[in-house]
Amino acid sequence: MKNLWFAGLGLVAASSWLCAVDEPGRLIFSDDFNRTESQEKTDEPGNGWTTNSKARAKGDKQVDLRDGAMHIFLSPQADHAVSVAHAAEFTDGTVALRFRLDDARDSLGLDFADLQCKEVHAGHLLAARVAAKQVVLQDLKTGGMRLDIHTARQAKQKLTAEQEQALKGKQKAVPQTVALGQWHDLAVKIAGDELTVTLDGKVVGALKSPGIAHPTKRMLRLAVPRNAVVDDLKIWRAK
Repeated sequence: MKNLWFAGLGLVAASSWLCAVDEPGRLIFSDDFNRTESQEKTDEPGNGWTTNSKARAKGDKQVDLRDGAMHIFLSPQADHAVSVAHAAEFTDGTVALRFRLDDARDSLGLDFADLQCKEVHAGHLLAARVAAKQVVLQDLKTGGMRLDIHTARQAKQKLTAEQEQALKGKQKAVPQTVALGQWHDLAVKIAGDELTVTLDGKVVGALKSPGIAHPTKRMLRLAVPRNAVVDDLKIWRAK
């Protein structure tokens, strides 16, 4: 992949920001969300997407296709952040999308998972999270979602010295202002043990950590603890 891919992102208009540059691998999935639902009572995202609304929000609707975009919002019935998931199998790859946050409390996470990996809670491997004031990059596999660490935390047990040590360097928070009420371009790249986040054509953060190199990312989860709007999502497999 040529370095020009990320450098070129800031030089093109939002509607064509991925057309004028080299694609970072083989395109394996895309969605412009330009479709309608048959009803408005429950989630019906279509195109292979699933949600956790039935299990975590008593079936209440938390995803709405509207104005050619996917609007994700937390139901008052929910006991967990909204998760909108799609199969996406690769070792190295890139996810790009447009997103909008309308409130300073809003955020959007791109979580990569492998439900066949039993070393971690719920398959969590790594994540990139964008909020109004920061971007957070996480190695979850060898960090906070490592099964023994997650289990101890849930039980409110004191972590061992080894567990505390394991958490060091597994997360990076980068101060970054994201203008509210505006569309932004986001690209999340995984290459070996490095996770890189590009926002509006500028690399804003990178994290190198062993869990990122997990050989098979099988699922992308869009994690929304409050509200977010997503459009024009693409997934490329580089390896």
